[in-house]
Amino acid sequence: MTPLTIYKNDFLISTDKSKLDLDSIHDFLSTKAYWSLNIPKEKVHTAIQNSLCFGVYQNEKQIGFARVITDFSTIAYLGDVYILEEYRGQGLSKWLIETIMNYENLQGLRRWILLTGDAHELYRRFGWTDIADPAKWMELHDKNVYSK
Repeated sequence: MTPLTIYKNDFLISTDKSKLDLDSIHDFLSTKAYWSLNIPKEKVHTAIQNSLCFGVYQNEKQIGFARVITDFSTIAYLGDVYILEEYRGQGLSKWLIETIMNYENLQGLRRWILLTGDAHELYRRFGWTDIADPAKWMELHDKNVYSK
């Protein structure tokens, strides 16, 4: 798969994993992201290696990130989406989600899923809805796994 590289003003979104700043991503996910506090760096590295990743950059500085876990045929899980706080309010999260949703290799999927505690309105702009029949969904969730 050829890496995606798109520019908007001073910003870049790329799927090129060689551009990703693992230290920056780990710092955000382990200290600021409510969904993955204390996640070990090696877990972040493994997750990146096994996902389609979208990095957001200003110049060479990583300022945002998202990853998609997918089979590229039927389903995709969108996770670890963030823009650093000092870069918010510039439309970058909307651009990032739009880029992901329009990514050529993610078209025609039967289902997209994600979990969010605070960004429902962002995703609703792109057609996401609440789960229609939550009684059908199950999970096995250990919210303290990184604290053990």
